[in-house]
Amino acid sequence: MLNRRAFARLTAGAALSPRLALAAPAPATAFVDRLPAYRPAAQVSGLVRLWGHGSPTHDFLGDLVKVWMAGFQRRQPGVRFGYQLYGTASAVGALYTGAGDIAILGEEISPDAVRAFTRARGYAPTDISIATGSVDVDFFDYAHMIFVHRDNPLTRLSVPQLEGIFGEDHRLRPRNLRLWGDLGLAGDWAERPIHPYGWKVDEDFGLFFRERVLGGSHRWNPAITEFSTSTSADGRKSDRGQKIVDAVGADRFGVGISNVRFKNRDVKPLALSWKDGGPACMATPETLISQAYPLVRIIPAIVDRAPGRPLAPPVRELLRYILSREGQQALIDASRYLPLGEAARARQLERLA
Repeated sequence: MLNRRAFARLTAGAALSPRLALAAPAPATAFVDRLPAYRPAAQVSGLVRLWGHGSPTHDFLGDLVKVWMAGFQRRQPGVRFGYQLYGTASAVGALYTGAGDIAILGEEISPDAVRAFTRARGYAPTDISIATGSVDVDFFDYAHMIFVHRDNPLTRLSVPQLEGIFGEDHRLRPRNLRLWGDLGLAGDWAERPIHPYGWKVDEDFGLFFRERVLGGSHRWNPAITEFSTSTSADGRKSDRGQKIVDAVGADRFGVGISNVRFKNRDVKPLALSWKDGGPACMATPETLISQAYPLVRIIPAIVDRAPGRPLAPPVRELLRYILSREGQQALIDASRYLPLGEAARARQLERLA
């Protein structure tokens, strides 16, 4: 627990951190200046215990959370904080064991975490969206992107088509897609099998793709080649995302899930749409913030709210602050996340009300 004097020491140097250097507002985030400022619905007091994304060696959310706490405490001086950023894996458990009040995750809550919380508490956890993942920054939930070989004539795919390529249950369309001809390619491409490449299907990135694209199905295309990050004997790291892109670049008939940070000259990213025939777009700050891009990552704060019961007032007010102009500007200044889009932010505030 942090008392007022300890909290002041903790946050006093935050503004000096290199990660907090202010930048001119980008067009994609300029809307934050127009958001309403935080106005307390009530003056509250008590302890708020925060758990979340980070570790003793990688304090991913530390700068941001310190700025949030300092700004909030100036407006709500009766609130004290506990601060335990030990990682996403421990954060939800802290809620259902009573050790924490808010879990700020580094990714969407996993199905296993939902099940564990529900078994312990008898109802599901509540998630409040607070930020948008980055375009291409490691550890800040970069967007998933689809790559094909540079010779491939395709320029776009839809989420149902992705499910047909990478899935087995064809929940979003009448049949699976296994040949390039199934996607409308002609000539030499028509009878060629699609070679899918991706993350390990039972790990974090694979779990996101499973929920977003495969409709929660555990049945992937059995032809998929899975990659995981490895470290060589001399300590060099080989990232799974790079392995996927390199595999697609070496395979004219390949398609892979990765990110533009790993792009090479032998591959190209595809524009994506939510529906067949719908508007397709690439992953940019604008399309991620608006959630027009389907494989955007959304950062949640998880709380324990029993059915029919309100949130504890200090917890509710802190979340309202995070979604305010001040809270979203701090997110831009003190992290590599993108702000939550205006429409999504309005929906979250309605839930808190």
